[in-house]
Amino acid sequence: MSAPVVVGVDGSPSSLDAVEVAVREARLRGCGLKVVHAFWPSMHVPVSPSLLGPAEAGLREMVERLVAEAVQRARAADPDVKVAKAVVMGEPLRVLEAQSREAALVVVGSRDLGSFRGLLLRSTAVHLAAHARCPVMVVRDRPGPAGWIVLGADGSPAGEAAVDFAFAEAALRGTRVIALHAWTPWSVQAPPPQDSSMPCAYGPGTLADGEERLLAEAVAGRRERYPGVTVEYKVVRSGAREALTEASKSAELLVVGARGRGGIAGLLLGSVSQALLHHAHCPVVVARARAGPDGPARPRSPRRERA
Repeated sequence: MSAPVVVGVDGSPSSLDAVEVAVREARLRGCGLKVVHAFWPSMHVPVSPSLLGPAEAGLREMVERLVAEAVQRARAADPDVKVAKAVVMGEPLRVLEAQSREAALVVVGSRDLGSFRGLLLRSTAVHLAAHARCPVMVVRDRPGPAGWIVLGADGSPAGEAAVDFAFAEAALRGTRVIALHAWTPWSVQAPPPQDSSMPCAYGPGTLADGEERLLAEAVAGRRERYPGVTVEYKVVRSGAREALTEASKSAELLVVGARGRGGIAGLLLGSVSQALLHHAHCPVVVARARAGPDGPARPRSPRRERA
């Protein structure tokens, strides 16, 4: 059996929106959907003890109702997608991280999970994107229009999983990929001067030409692998988070890597990816290299990566 799409639910409107998006992803992949709620009594809003048992029994009943509502929403969205459910005892972040080991994709809403009222995105989606063993999709408040997929490409080994995901997803959706690479003179490693007497190490246009080549190399081979996917190359002189946030306004989906050329060693999720999880105008997928039992897979490509 193919790996399912897993969606985390907590009864909030955001998580129910995520269910509908997750159903579509499951249908596109021809796989099942698994609705998961992490049951951790201390994290739920307290309720009065039931006449039938302690407070935990009332909480459990509440949880079963919210999961049933999510399952009903999924089946109404697409009756042909097989839906399973799981109520798992444990802290939500750890539960979804464990579920990601056997998932094709984990989908969550842009608000809190597990009734963390007032606890914002950084402790849920950011954690999952940094630690999950499969790509993580965060469904923003406003669903993206039917359009194209924007790929944030920087040519780093850490970004290869995002490139693969974006092209595979575009093939499933029958849409195109806009491969966007943003750069500034401060983010680019200048080439060494060819002549020590030259006042500048590079001529006009040299840096821009180099970044265009880098983008082409970043997606090399995918066009042959996905011949039905049209790709548009877009190189902009701008900060990456600003350029990608703007591009997300007209995108159906935004795909980025977990940590690219601007990442800090040891930081599992780069600052650009974190900013996009908070500010993008469409659903965001953070794709990391598929991890094995001993941790994340090592990058496959020797392409340069700058600190």
